[in-house]
Amino acid sequence: MNAVLSSRLVRARFSSQAGDYDRFARVQKRVAARLAASIEGRRLSGAALDVGTGTGELACSLRRTCPDQPLVLCDIAPGMTRYAASRIPGALAADADAQSLPFRDGVFGLVASASVYQWMNDLEAAFRESARILRSGGLFAFAFYGEGTLAELRKSHLTALREAGCGEKSYFQHFPSVADSREALLAAGLQIDDLWRETEVEWHADPGVLLRSLKRIGAQNAHVRRPRGLASRRVMLRMNEVYRREFGTEQGIPATYNVIFGLATRL
Repeated sequence: MNAVLSSRLVRARFSSQAGDYDRFARVQKRVAARLAASIEGRRLSGAALDVGTGTGELACSLRRTCPDQPLVLCDIAPGMTRYAASRIPGALAADADAQSLPFRDGVFGLVASASVYQWMNDLEAAFRESARILRSGGLFAFAFYGEGTLAELRKSHLTALREAGCGEKSYFQHFPSVADSREALLAAGLQIDDLWRETEVEWHADPGVLLRSLKRIGAQNAHVRRPRGLASRRVMLRMNEVYRREFGTEQGIPATYNVIFGLATRL
């Protein structure tokens, strides 16, 4: 697959926002908690790896659930890796890209990841890496944002581009579907135990607050051909108007996240 997201930008933006992330990552925290709950009660052995640990929200849950299980953290963003490691005494930590993990084959009993795989240019390659480092019978557990995520923002941006005479070419981020996830899991040689989608809706006072919140967690447009910001100031202003007109309520404006959850086993 041709690269469309810049790993350099993803690394730099998330690394710089490690200190602010927990204040603004409300959906991400709920997703981590939901994923951790889906793992509870399963018989696991061997070390656990948290891929794309961020500030360590998922890793903290794993430590509480399995306090005696060796725990390793990794993230592409060094600032995040350091922050997470400081929260979890005794955990090992490494800077690593989920698409190229620096671990030997078959060394982990659990590979878990929350809010990461939407940043992959090659989902199948990333899943293959997780499968490679799992021991036989090991569990791969993940949650990430899928097709339809931030649909309100995408639609408002496209409408604003068209109304500003800029055509309809948008470099808005692509989000994988459940079908994409299933295909990537099977191609990675994993047995799918469960694969499902849940919807999270976050409310904001206005589109500007939403965009600032995304910026404060590092989740900005990382497309290699992105324009500065989403577009010109004129398009941005028009996008805000469209967003409020089409989706605004007394609660404010919604931001929808379609979360894909998966549990899979290496045979």
